[in-house]
Amino acid sequence: MDFNALATSMDVGWTLVAAALVFFMQAGFAMVETGFTRAKNAGNIIMKNLMDFSLGTPIFWLVGFGIMFGSMNGFFGGFDFLADGVVGEGYNWTTLIFQTVFCATAATIVSGSMAERTKFSAYCIYSMVISAVIYPISGHWIWGGGWLAEMGFHDFAGSTAVHMVGGVAAFIGAAILGPRIGKYTKDGKARAIPGHSLTLGALGVFILWFCWFGFNGGSTVALSGQGAEVAARVFVTTNMAAAVATVTVMCITWIRYKKPDVSMTLNGSLAGLVAITAGCDTVTPFGAAVIGIIAGFVVVFGIEFVDQKLKVDDPVGAVGVHGLCGATGTLMVGLFGYYAYGSTEVAPVGLFYGGGVHALAIQALGMVAVIAWVAITMTIVFQIIKHTIGLRVSEAEEIIALDKPEHGLTSAYADFMPVVPNVLGTKAAEKVASMLDTIPVAVEKAVPVTKVTTEGSDHKLTKIVIVTKQSKFEVLKEALGAIGVSGMTVTNVIGCGIQKGAAEYYRGAEVDMTLLPKIKMEVVVSKVPVETVVETVKKVLYTGHIGDGKIFVYDVENVIKVRTGAEGFDALQDDE
Repeated sequence: MDFNALATSMDVGWTLVAAALVFFMQAGFAMVETGFTRAKNAGNIIMKNLMDFSLGTPIFWLVGFGIMFGSMNGFFGGFDFLADGVVGEGYNWTTLIFQTVFCATAATIVSGSMAERTKFSAYCIYSMVISAVIYPISGHWIWGGGWLAEMGFHDFAGSTAVHMVGGVAAFIGAAILGPRIGKYTKDGKARAIPGHSLTLGALGVFILWFCWFGFNGGSTVALSGQGAEVAARVFVTTNMAAAVATVTVMCITWIRYKKPDVSMTLNGSLAGLVAITAGCDTVTPFGAAVIGIIAGFVVVFGIEFVDQKLKVDDPVGAVGVHGLCGATGTLMVGLFGYYAYGSTEVAPVGLFYGGGVHALAIQALGMVAVIAWVAITMTIVFQIIKHTIGLRVSEAEEIIALDKPEHGLTSAYADFMPVVPNVLGTKAAEKVASMLDTIPVAVEKAVPVTKVTTEGSDHKLTKIVIVTKQSKFEVLKEALGAIGVSGMTVTNVIGCGIQKGAAEYYRGAEVDMTLLPKIKMEVVVSKVPVETVVETVKKVLYTGHIGDGKIFVYDVENVIKVRTGAEGFDALQDDE
């Protein structure tokens, strides 16, 4: 980023629009994190994503911006409260807002890896520390004229400065925090804890992909001169890497898990975006495609390694996507750099284009330095929080869910709110009755006291329950109706048999038990022979494959028809 390039109204307008797009990435991160975690914590996650930006904005203005863009020395920019001194000395208000939204992105990455078990108060504290000190200091090294910038380290839009900072902090936080309850078995095997809404997760990824054009393209901070052509090339390389990484992850998971993994493929899109961010201005479309392929492999095996080998519970894959792919993208500049940084001129620095190892060595040095800085400082921050106010919620709070104890929410979803039962005789009950156009009457009047026939009093009553695939419902209903079964109760259920459902993987971890959608049909028969019903059901459902269903047969003591008082066999007959 060359912030001194902000010269014309067009440049300022372009950068402000890009800043707005980067701000909207907060919505994308919120949706990804909410979708990839459980519904019971959705309110807490939304609140965290709201507050890391809201807290980070004034903190970065008060302290962080001066540290990042001050001119004290190559390691520390200096203190400039309220940014009054820095603004006007080579930087301006456009730079302030553009960097504010980037700072918030780095802070929000950490939320995903520590989701579902972190105290909200602890989150607010470490988020502010990241915005005030952690991000600004390493950002000064890279974008504020610091020692890495002087050496020629190149990170055009933030694979290291933003994403790797957030990814490393995410790893340290998740490791110190510990895994969610039930994530690992006693022998250390990782259990899958699926997110509750891939729809929300996918929405978040599409939002992020869209906003990444502002994240990377806007980092030209100019459209004048060569800026427009560079921005166009950045759009192409950004999109190319994301698309190729997505396809790569789909293919990898299809081979490894026997089916293309949806959540991991969504992570693949983000992996490609993160990896291309450092060198999107200097690589060719071909280089971007190769980077996308590499990022696809890194994110799949990286997430599996963190989850299953290191035993660090990262619900959304933040460490693999932002940490590992951020580091990978930084190194890729030293391999695939072809154009002069931020220019249309050809000036190969990448090893694969004859540029030698110099650029690669500088990229590696910068990557290691930032990793060390973030790892050490965030370890200190998390340990202080852990031993003072506490970093993790109690076991009981985690089991109940964070929405209730942390925010007083029964559920973030209206459909899951508990319904207060009505008591007969209350005004609420009377209102409901009037809406239904019914008038409560005495039982003696509702049930005629008449002598019912006992023609079938010796008939045995039997309940038959059939659990099978939903696709078999219509043909099963017709078959039972054809043999005289006139009454049935049908319920949509989920469940599995002794095979525990089909073997499935979620983000590389095998799902212990897959609950599959089924129908449960219940009939009570007396006149129709049980054997006839069972044989009919077997003929309809049989395919010879696992999952045909089961039939349960129960004795029934009695059946009473409420309207007429008929009992037993008579209660099952048509009294017309």
